[in-house]
Amino acid sequence: MRSKVSVGEYLAFLSTKFELDPDSFFQALITADKDKKSKCGDLSITCRSRTTERAIMLISKGQKVVAQFPVPRWFLTEQRNPIKPYGRFSLTGKTPARKPENMSGLRIKDLRTGMKQINLKARIVEIPEPKMVFTRFGNYASVINATIADETGQVKLCLWNEQAESLNIGDTVQIENAHLSTYRGEKQLRIGKKGTLNSIEDLNGS
Repeated sequence: MRSKVSVGEYLAFLSTKFELDPDSFFQALITADKDKKSKCGDLSITCRSRTTERAIMLISKGQKVVAQFPVPRWFLTEQRNPIKPYGRFSLTGKTPARKPENMSGLRIKDLRTGMKQINLKARIVEIPEPKMVFTRFGNYASVINATIADETGQVKLCLWNEQAESLNIGDTVQIENAHLSTYRGEKQLRIGKKGTLNSIEDLNGS
């Protein structure tokens, strides 16, 4: 699996390629994790090994190995199918046959790891002291894992350097073009270079 493709995207690609129902495919992965083996359509799924953090899945069609890859434990325990948001997915870099679900107007309870282009309104409920970290670019940066909330739940919001300077506890923010990842087992909403973070009046308007 390419490092830039999330596990949800990759499994959506396999689901598309082999014309599998995403719900049946996800359930087959859960069954393989539990019972070592399962089937979905023409594919056989074998759990090669498992730890508290992940399971190594081997997918084959007849005698031919289709793929072998790690699936994080959190992915297999999601209540809602985390493959479905990606719809029909292509790894070619071309436009997928069907675009992923609209990520606008989401609530925190709807967020799933691997989601991209997330638009979200929430209120800041906690801003801890910043930490200095040494980045992969060879410099130090200030990072804050703030907590944001709406009526459906809470999630961490990772803020770098000046992103947090103008924010206060109780502020309502509009987040645009963010993505959700997992770090040390904890979901984190991150705002990339193309994302924005702006204060608004309240959760019901701008």
